[in-house]
Amino acid sequence: MTGNQIQTMNQTVEYWGTGRRKTAVARVRLLPGTGKILVNGRAFNNYFPLEALQVHALQPLITTGLSGKFDLRVNVQGGGLSGQAGAIRLGIARALLKVDPGLRSLLRAEGLLTRDAREKERKKYGQPGARKRFQFSKR
Repeated sequence: MTGNQIQTMNQTVEYWGTGRRKTAVARVRLLPGTGKILVNGRAFNNYFPLEALQVHALQPLITTGLSGKFDLRVNVQGGGLSGQAGAIRLGIARALLKVDPGLRSLLRAEGLLTRDAREKERKKYGQPGARKRFQFSKR
């Protein structure tokens, strides 16, 4: 048993994956089951009301064809809903690698193992924003 597998008293195996996107961090637990998904103790459909975010977050399961085979328990914090969906997506992909390392080529081809490293650029002093300058006046 590797470090990311946890064996509980009832002999079920959990697979962990951590995903990050913008300022959101998601801890994903995959358990063999029927496809129930809980995000921060709430139903998946209630947490992500937009279907586009739901599809984005579950893309690794859909790509590998394992969407009904695992229950997911997700803790996610920070960022907005879009960043959280991206963090969950990466966390699920990393957990699926623990389940079956043979899925790496399929997940890599879809770009699901690449962390989107884009962060918000900080505001600079003497400017109203990160890139915007105050209006120039010649006279």
